[in-house]
Amino acid sequence: MTDYKSILVHLDAGHAAARRLEYAIDLARTCDAHVACLYALDPIPELPGAYEARHVVLEQQREARAAMRTRAAQGFEDIRRRSGYERLEWRATEAEPRSAVALHARYADLVVAGQHDPDSPGGVDRQFLRDLPLMTGRPVLVVPYTFEAKGAPRRALVAWNASREAARAVSDALPLLRRVEHVQVVSVNAAPSATGHGAEPGADVGLYLARHGLKVAVSRIDAPDVDTGNLLLSRAFDLQADLIVSGAWGHSRLRESVLGGVTRTFLESMTVPVLMSH
Repeated sequence: MTDYKSILVHLDAGHAAARRLEYAIDLARTCDAHVACLYALDPIPELPGAYEARHVVLEQQREARAAMRTRAAQGFEDIRRRSGYERLEWRATEAEPRSAVALHARYADLVVAGQHDPDSPGGVDRQFLRDLPLMTGRPVLVVPYTFEAKGAPRRALVAWNASREAARAVSDALPLLRRVEHVQVVSVNAAPSATGHGAEPGADVGLYLARHGLKVAVSRIDAPDVDTGNLLLSRAFDLQADLIVSGAWGHSRLRESVLGGVTRTFLESMTVPVLMSH
């Protein structure tokens, strides 16, 4: 892929949605991309109790949802005017958000979504984000709810474990990586292997990126008793990286939820945007 030409941004009713859109616009400017914004929330849950009581509460919830959508649409228009970027499109759906985003993502190069904010969940549950890399078939760029947009990324960390998912993420991230000033490939507890990392872990993917004209360095971290995800986040902080590239859900989600995993740690603790592919 030479460039992203169509970016899909998931919008919800959370406080961070506007910053997420502004960040996506910054990315779109660098590659002259169209930005489609899809507003989608979880369906209103079924309510127990007598019909009349349920009906009253349901109507109240529908009115609240309509007001939330109106505020989101107004926020979208405000950002359009403020940014001056005209290649923006508003979409809204009542469909279940996982399925809706997966459908619209089929016609996009990149999906931008927001980290779950426990103080302002915005109408989508935590599982929504965990499912996106598996359902969309597209790279998903997750923006932390605390992140302040400062233009397109300048320094990137590539989390490399020689897996299929990591290779997919590196390839999917090339339109961004070509524009950063420096790429650091980091492997954690990597052992030389004829069927994995090769004789020198990280060397082959470093060469691959260099052939694409990237300024790249390779490093290894050996700390078998420390959580890999937290090590990578700490390394990204040390490098002042403003983008992490990583494969998503290299193991089954059941195994990752029981044993922990890099994807889970990133989704819960990220402080910079993370591009994930499965």
